[in-house]
Amino acid sequence: MSEKKMSTSRKQHLKSLMLQIAKTELEKEESERAAQKVKYLDEHCPPLSLGGSIQDLQELCKKLHAKIDVVDEERYDMESKVNKCAKEIEDLNLKVFDLKGKFKKPALRKVRMSADAMLQALLGSKHKVSMDLRANLKQVKKEEKEQDLRDVGDWRKNIEEKAGMEGRKKMFEAEA
Repeated sequence: MSEKKMSTSRKQHLKSLMLQIAKTELEKEESERAAQKVKYLDEHCPPLSLGGSIQDLQELCKKLHAKIDVVDEERYDMESKVNKCAKEIEDLNLKVFDLKGKFKKPALRKVRMSADAMLQALLGSKHKVSMDLRANLKQVKKEEKEQDLRDVGDWRKNIEEKAGMEGRKKMFEAEA
């Protein structure tokens, strides 16, 4: 049951051995990759024969351009497939979150931006829109309020008139 601890020199020695083994493994993998690359290039790319006239070189260029076009088409098809699959994955993830009923709300940052700057950001720099919020407000005429106050007159007279049953009767008759 008593476990002996390794000495630090023993640990260092084992660590250095492991690093040496890992280094040799990495070197082997890299040399295998290089060999595979050379093998693939030999299979798919025939050796280039540049001897001959200008017409031969032009034909070779046309063949190379045709191969480039084929490769570009394949690359575009693969890229569109990858984008489509990524979009499907995103949609499925959203459906999973909907089924779980839990949503992760992103942390929103407070942004100080004026209305003009916001419109410019939304519409682009081409449109220069200035938003005057006060122009859309209604104008209130102060003269009308002052005339209403003058019509009311003295507040004491109003209270005396409405006091008692007669005043209340007048109020109900005025409303009806």
